[in-house]
Amino acid sequence: MEARDVPIPVPALVTEPRFAQRLREHLEEEQLLDGRYRLQEVPGGRVALPVVEEKLSQLRLPQEIPCGLVQIQDPVPSRAARRQTPAQKLQDELRRLLGKSWSSELERDVPRAWQRHGDLVLLSEDCFRAAPWEKLGPALWETVASALGARRLARRGWVLPDGMRSPNVTLLLGQDGWVEHVDNGIRYTFDVTKCMFSPGNITEKLRVASLPCSGEVLVDLYAGIGYFTLPYLVHAAAAFAHACEWNGHAVEALRRNLALNGVQDRCHIHYGDSRQLELRDVADRVNLGLIPSSEEGWPVACRVLKKGTGGVLHIHHNVETGPSPAPPQTAVLQAEQGSLEGAGSDGEVQHSAEDGGKETLGARIRPEWQRWAEAAAARVRGLLVELHGQPWRTSILRIEAVKSYAPHVHHLVLDLECRPMLPT
Repeated sequence: MEARDVPIPVPALVTEPRFAQRLREHLEEEQLLDGRYRLQEVPGGRVALPVVEEKLSQLRLPQEIPCGLVQIQDPVPSRAARRQTPAQKLQDELRRLLGKSWSSELERDVPRAWQRHGDLVLLSEDCFRAAPWEKLGPALWETVASALGARRLARRGWVLPDGMRSPNVTLLLGQDGWVEHVDNGIRYTFDVTKCMFSPGNITEKLRVASLPCSGEVLVDLYAGIGYFTLPYLVHAAAAFAHACEWNGHAVEALRRNLALNGVQDRCHIHYGDSRQLELRDVADRVNLGLIPSSEEGWPVACRVLKKGTGGVLHIHHNVETGPSPAPPQTAVLQAEQGSLEGAGSDGEVQHSAEDGGKETLGARIRPEWQRWAEAAAARVRGLLVELHGQPWRTSILRIEAVKSYAPHVHHLVLDLECRPMLPT
């Protein structure tokens, strides 16, 4: 069922214009005037003053003010109401819907943050869980959608432990979960009930878009809907991409996204487990964008790198970090080289499912990050030597902090250059 943009009638007291001011003062004094709506003229030349529905039982009017109770079918929001935040408007609409059943328990259960994807609003898993909401049926979701200016609603649960990071999302209002999202000029379409989308990764997508990849072949071992595949092709000018993905729903979205952005002829999708990938000796660059760890993909990444020239691995990993006394300065960290990339947010996408941590990242490379990067470099170097039977060199180009994943856990990306050591 689609949300209907039908105003909900509000109760009002009607009186003659000469009594309107006295009635207004009385209602304000008794805190009965509903300030969300303007006074308005109704047929017969009378004036209607909106009143708070849940307080009608407290209504006591002076006998010298003749008035009657009506329902305004098309109430006009007041100036104050038009200045409300979406969260305030949502709470007010729900309070009006519940009337006398409104409680502090329900108020705590109303969301104050959500994700917006076009006309679909994605609610968090911890809202509208109290039992009284269930009694409202479809009226609850229609009210929420109307208050938030949406036509469709969905609510996410915890990510399913199926190895594919599938979302556990329930569609509450609307016919389907397909939405479109635009990041840095790239169009992504996906079904929110089937695929993950993390706005917290925007800084890394911007950085990828700035990499010098002209003429290169990319292998993206965990392509998803094209989070990183598309920036490499659209902005970084990679010549060709091999995109590996085993979630059928993500593959369908990836196909659509490649076509939406006009790069379908420069990408081959490998549907299945990337650990079984048969490609070898093709890649100048490999993206391993899987968290909490992409380590199972490291042997595959070594196999697909060009054995004669090597290339660069972009290794994603969640690293535990102790508290840091250093004051925060910037979220981009460099080991040897690289340029600063910034990203802003319009605030509409409030928090992704992965944005659990609230720490601010410091400007210095923390010891735990450096130790993990050095261990990863040594491990990859060993894999390459074992695979090719000759010495290889691995060099840490950059350690990038993408976001705080949870308290004292950071999502990092290691840019690791891997080159065969030619005989002297």
